[in-house]
Amino acid sequence: MKYNTGMFGGSFDPLHVGHIHDMIRAASICKQLFIIISWCSGRESVPPNQIYRWIHNCTRHLKNVTIIQIEDKAVSKNDYNTDFYWEKGAQDIKRAIGEKIDVVFCGDDYLGTNRFEPLYCPESEIVYFKRSEVPICSTDIRFDPMKQWQYIPPICREYYAKRVLIIGSESTGKSTLVENLALAYNTNFISEVGRDTCDRAGGEAYMNFDDMVENMIKQKANELCAIAQSNRLLFIDTDALTTKFYSEFLLVDNEESEDCKSLANALCKISRFDLVLFLEPTVEFIQDGTRSEIIKENRQLFSQQLKEVFTKEGVTFICLDGNYLDRFDHAKLEIERKLGIKTIW
Repeated sequence: MKYNTGMFGGSFDPLHVGHIHDMIRAASICKQLFIIISWCSGRESVPPNQIYRWIHNCTRHLKNVTIIQIEDKAVSKNDYNTDFYWEKGAQDIKRAIGEKIDVVFCGDDYLGTNRFEPLYCPESEIVYFKRSEVPICSTDIRFDPMKQWQYIPPICREYYAKRVLIIGSESTGKSTLVENLALAYNTNFISEVGRDTCDRAGGEAYMNFDDMVENMIKQKANELCAIAQSNRLLFIDTDALTTKFYSEFLLVDNEESEDCKSLANALCKISRFDLVLFLEPTVEFIQDGTRSEIIKENRQLFSQQLKEVFTKEGVTFICLDGNYLDRFDHAKLEIERKLGIKTIW
């Protein structure tokens, strides 16, 4: 190794592939590399522990990397950019590392500013990495992460990806719209787990408490797995509140019904959907052998009752009606209007 101990610091708020390039280079020429996360409560757009997790997952294969968080009291980047905070920061870094720092790495946007040299030289060499190799900065990502998606490391994308929930009563085209939107935006979708459990039960009338629990927990687990692999958007067919709605007239045991409601409410509290689209029953009802004939005869009534479940829990939704094309076009319009995401990169 060229150097014994190296240091590469920054806010990494957020982490981008340019940072990772520099971390790899620095770790390749140091016996040990300390990556310093500088942060202040209220200044960061991403919590420091989240940034730590990102860097940890991107560097854990590099056994010579150690990550250290150092808090300061500068409430803005401009406030930090003073001799006082830079000098205190250097002192805190040296104290945290606890040994001679042979080399300090930084971007060449600091070249010629004489910012690092008075703080670390002559004990440390200053090495500047070219920022132009990966033309991105954290500010650009903070301003518009969707536009800069290609520069966001895969481990970080889950944090920025948007969840779009599609809800509605039976046979309103949820599964079709979810899959069509996922194809249109080149991303993932989560199908309704209840379709599988209903088929396994032999129809809605034969579904039991365990089926309802599986629907809710597996649906949430599938969402958590898929969001990490999604391309800006994840489309989700149905959630726990819909299962709660159906459990109220499918489960005859009052205790089981109350337990099902409690689980649904708990999952609702920990769920975050960036856009919720409610499909009105304005397309043909298709009986696939598992759907309720009672709902078929009272589509508007059950649709309204389902809306009331979501409204009671404070879930805001946008209604889509018309035919399949109308819904598809309206959904795209709302995704652009509410989330700022287009099919054009």
